[in-house]
Amino acid sequence: MTDLEYQALLLSVKVGFYTVLWLLPFAIFFAWLLARKQFFGKTLLDSMIHLPLVLPPVVVGYILLVVMGRQGLLGAPLHQLLGISFSFNWKGVVLACWVVSLPLMVRAIRLSLENVDIKLEQAAATLGASPLKVFFTITLPLMTPGLITGITLAFARSLGEFGATISFVSNIPGETQTLPLAMFNFIETPGAEMQAARLCILSIVIALLSLFISEWLNRRAAARLGVKI
Repeated sequence: MTDLEYQALLLSVKVGFYTVLWLLPFAIFFAWLLARKQFFGKTLLDSMIHLPLVLPPVVVGYILLVVMGRQGLLGAPLHQLLGISFSFNWKGVVLACWVVSLPLMVRAIRLSLENVDIKLEQAAATLGASPLKVFFTITLPLMTPGLITGITLAFARSLGEFGATISFVSNIPGETQTLPLAMFNFIETPGAEMQAARLCILSIVIALLSLFISEWLNRRAAARLGVKI
């Protein structure tokens, strides 16, 4: 592998890791909110969370550029007051992947949460357990399969993100160039077919490995919970 390919690989894994890390608490909160609560505007919130699934990725990237760019509605005050900038750096890649991966993780966790027997939570509450203790000792373990699925989907989506990333933070080698962007760059370069093919195979291997690990973890979680899959 060349240095450029190696940098793209490391950046993709780094982006996937931080996307999942920052996404998980928000996804759990939104999934719990949509699964267990009734409130005004629930349908609107659900639609907004799932909007990146139906929008073209380039549109998502453009919206991020307008809102979170250095001259954007929120990006400008963040840069001026706190020195935080998402433009043309790997943090912007994480933000783009966070947005497009949110609906996938929320949906997986929500479906798992809806299958948790609420009577178990009620029984724990009657025994004096606080809502937080009920959640961390009853609800969270029982929704483990959804968490694993959501994490896998978000990580895989981050590895394959292209449109929102290139629209928001461009294609800068060593800074924002992930595997898909590096592959796109090689496809457009005459005589770089081997590099493109190598990255293609590498992407497939990483994706398959993620799926195998997810399936193995799901089976282990199901065995511990006494559920057949």
